[in-house]
Amino acid sequence: MTVIIKIKTEDEIHACFNVLAQLRPHIKAEEFVERVLAQYPRGYQLAVVLDDNNVMAVAGYHISQNLAWGKFLYVEDLVTDQKNRSLGHGKQLLDWLHQEAREQGCDQLHLDSGVQRKDAHRFYQREGMRFASQHYVSQL
Repeated sequence: MTVIIKIKTEDEIHACFNVLAQLRPHIKAEEFVERVLAQYPRGYQLAVVLDDNNVMAVAGYHISQNLAWGKFLYVEDLVTDQKNRSLGHGKQLLDWLHQEAREQGCDQLHLDSGVQRKDAHRFYQREGMRFASQHYVSQL
């Protein structure tokens, strides 16, 4: 049976590492929990799809507000375990994120996706999301 839960404890955060590392391979296991916890004071949250207590998909997100978008839920991280893709876990989690945004009074849900993640782009578009902007970065 699959369930979606919000992650709260260090042990629960640690259990997300193997899946989240598939999206963020530059993060080392020994620094993962600390990096997640450092984001919690600014509102970062983790939610996971569990199937028989196995992490199938992970989302990291926060709720914010700005002039351009009003109140919004921003998905910082969204990944389904590569061994369990195309089983509906990503859709289940994205649907949950939309519901969470509504419950928190958000006007919009936003996420960025790396230009190389073509499969993810097809998934987002299939789920009714639209390509709305380009994100630029300067390495400092």
